Amino acid sequence: MSVRKGVKNTLAVAALTAATVLTTAAPGAAATPAVRAANCPFLSTLCLFDQTGYSGTRLTVSSTTPGGTCVSLVGHGFGGKARSALNTSSFAAALFANDGCVGSPYQVPANGGVTNLGSFRANSVWVR
Repeated sequence: MSVRKGVKNTLAVAALTAATVLTTAAPGAAATPAVRAANCPFLSTLCLFDQTGYSGTRLTVSSTTPGGTCVSLVGHGFGGKARSALNTSSFAAALFANDGCVGSPYQVPANGGVTNLGSFRANSVWVR
């Protein structure tokens, strides 16, 4: 096998992997207005749930600061507990595995949600 053919195969596998990730993530982002209204009936708020599918104990997080704020989930007794999230804000929210909103974010889309956060365990969140 030539180097060129090997590169083409590697790129094809990478493209397929990226498509799979996007296909898997997309259903979580599609929270209809009815789902948001029933499970997170607040304006400009991120609702975190301790069970998948927007159920269980709910923690609501919002910001009164125009540019946004970092909220410690550990400090509110919800560190590592969020399993799903609904966002009623017109701005995306960002979940972080570390306290203090540091590290790589896990985005919850504006006016959307994630039905299952999988193995991700949030300890802080940036909301706007």
